[in-house]
Amino acid sequence: MPPPDPSPEEPRLWALFALGVLAFNFPLLAVWAFWGERAGGAAPFVLALFAVWAALIAVLAWLMERAPD
Repeated sequence: MPPPDPSPEEPRLWALFALGVLAFNFPLLAVWAFWGERAGGAAPFVLALFAVWAALIAVLAWLMERAPD
């Protein structure tokens, strides 16, 4: 039995996964936290973290909705 054909969305999903891993990697989070402290406390850091998380989910939803069945 031959393996199933990969989805045309598969490379995009892997790229999105890699972007998420990179965005939430500890060294980059430490840089974000440092900039957040300089910008006025923890609030900018938390808002930026939430915005990146929400953007990753939005892009994932968009990719999955436009994927062929």
